[in-house]
Amino acid sequence: MVQILVVEDDVHIAELVTINLEDDQTALKSCFNGNEGFIEASTNAYDLIILDLMLPGKKGLDICRELRASNINTPILMLTSKSDEIDKILGLETGADDYITKPFSIRELQARVKAIIRRQTLDTKIATSEQGLIVLRHKNLVINQEMRKVELQGERLNLTPKEFELLCLLANNVGKTYSRAQLLHLIWGYEFEGYEHTVNSHINRLRAKIEQDPGTPEYILTTWGVGYRFSES
Repeated sequence: MVQILVVEDDVHIAELVTINLEDDQTALKSCFNGNEGFIEASTNAYDLIILDLMLPGKKGLDICRELRASNINTPILMLTSKSDEIDKILGLETGADDYITKPFSIRELQARVKAIIRRQTLDTKIATSEQGLIVLRHKNLVINQEMRKVELQGERLNLTPKEFELLCLLANNVGKTYSRAQLLHLIWGYEFEGYEHTVNSHINRLRAKIEQDPGTPEYILTTWGVGYRFSES
């Protein structure tokens, strides 16, 4: 059973989401303020969190930021107003996986949710398989791509989906420099110039998790004036 948490203060929107997503394989729980939503998200396991940014109590951005700081890597789909461009950027920078703007079409919502759940389900199936595992090793870092597992000196790391995808892209192309715009397109699918800071934020969080000294990285290096690359040495 797929478990989805909806944190949305507009009761009508929450009901609309529930009616159109809930079935015999998917269960939804709704919270109508940020404080309640944060407690629910941080204490119970969900496959997806649908999170409104403008909430009474704790704001959506703060919920996202604090969940990621607590190594809770549940995929987050943000709900934003059409005019709140800066909130979309900040939401992605704080660790959200995707966003959808209000008013949204039901078909678009269903497609975004299905894509996230399909990825989660595929990860679970692959994790139970012993065949064809693709493992990348670099110094003390081990990346099992099919099990979506990363270990550093034998200790498993908690990465968000986007952090993992970013690490895999770079580690599969050792020495190749990717610009921020290229990483946006390949990992997020966004081609808006204003979103390039999203890449910087994810790189910084990824370095904090895999680098002994993030200020002097040995895995993810900066190609000054261009972008990022994975170390060849």
